[in-house]
Amino acid sequence: MGGLLSGVTGGSAGGATGNWRKAGVAGAAIGVIAAGAAAGVAIERLTVGRGMRRKARLALDSSGPYGTLRGRPGKALADDGTELYYETDEIEPEGGGAATGAAAGDSGAVSGAGSGGAPSPRRRRLFGRRTPTPVTVVFSHGYCLNQDAWHFQRAALRGLVRTVHWDQRSHGRSARGVAQQGPDAVPVSIDQLGRDLKAVIDAAAPEGPLVLVGHSMGGMTMMALADQYPELVRDRVVGVALVGTSSGKLGEVNYGLPVAGVNAVRRVLPGVLKALGSQAELVERGRRATADLFAGLIKRYSFSSKDVDPAIARFAERLIESTPIDVVAEFYPAFVDHDKAHALPVFLEVPALVLAGESDLVTPSSHSEAIGDLLPDAELVLVPDAGHLVMLERPEAVTDRLADLLARVGAMPAAANVGTHGSTAQPGA
Repeated sequence: MGGLLSGVTGGSAGGATGNWRKAGVAGAAIGVIAAGAAAGVAIERLTVGRGMRRKARLALDSSGPYGTLRGRPGKALADDGTELYYETDEIEPEGGGAATGAAAGDSGAVSGAGSGGAPSPRRRRLFGRRTPTPVTVVFSHGYCLNQDAWHFQRAALRGLVRTVHWDQRSHGRSARGVAQQGPDAVPVSIDQLGRDLKAVIDAAAPEGPLVLVGHSMGGMTMMALADQYPELVRDRVVGVALVGTSSGKLGEVNYGLPVAGVNAVRRVLPGVLKALGSQAELVERGRRATADLFAGLIKRYSFSSKDVDPAIARFAERLIESTPIDVVAEFYPAFVDHDKAHALPVFLEVPALVLAGESDLVTPSSHSEAIGDLLPDAELVLVPDAGHLVMLERPEAVTDRLADLLARVGAMPAAANVGTHGSTAQPGA
């Protein structure tokens, strides 16, 4: 749920001004300023010239290479007809042999090898051996983000392991949810997202072992997949990584607000979001007019450390800003209803990594600890001085533990070089 409150600050703005339709952009600005002050946003940002801040953002956008990695595109069709966009990064031929052989967990992958370790052509011909299908690592992103949120991990693993990165419905390059449109529209559910993930797997990795990696809403999507398709997990999933996510009770999260504030938010937010979703164009104008305060809120709810690279902070802003307010509104109720603790035992026999930022305000680390209690054999990692977007704030920690998991399940050689922990250099650069 990347930047949950940052995506809905217009809700607080609506509450503060009382009437978006009449107040317009000026009312939106007043409301967001009030929300920002309540959330601890530094108002002194307003003393810096707007033009200077705009130039700084443009400079960061042009200089930051984050989110620029692209793979082979593909489309999957969800059960309601929604087109889901994904990209595949394949194993580089130079390093593919060891990773591919280990990937299938096939101890006989080189049973016909001579003393030099090369497979014997005669034995392959005689017994008809096939190259084992490599492990495919499927990355699922969080709320108000898209597949580029995994930029550092994608860069570090590029060419070493086969990966699939996809955009959840109504996010990134995927189409708006068909079922969420028209007179017969139905709310988004976490179960629907689980079925979407199944459609992506069927299209992008129809056979072979899988490692599932999910952040926030992406982790919930994995739980919904396990709940509805336990046989898929038993037959094909060889590893899971649950990053900054929750198995339920999200309605109890206080987002770092005082008791009175969080109670008020819980009481009015669903109705406010519904109203804002119906006034999308007006709200989007308000978001643009108050971009500086949105940036402060996004930083507060995405990161914990005070020394976050400004280019990374701006990258997070761009990801979250790209999510339309009506999409924010239609997804939010699904999190209140989310309860998938009963599905976690499906992962009991699978090597698992459960990781969270210790100072996550959106899906607190206590939720990851609760998942760890239900998966006692999982590796539980709490990253100090890290918030909700831990994979961007502390990419080296996330990549290191993920690489270890992939090596443990045979997705790539243990000696594979991921020491750059997410170099932003393009292949061949």
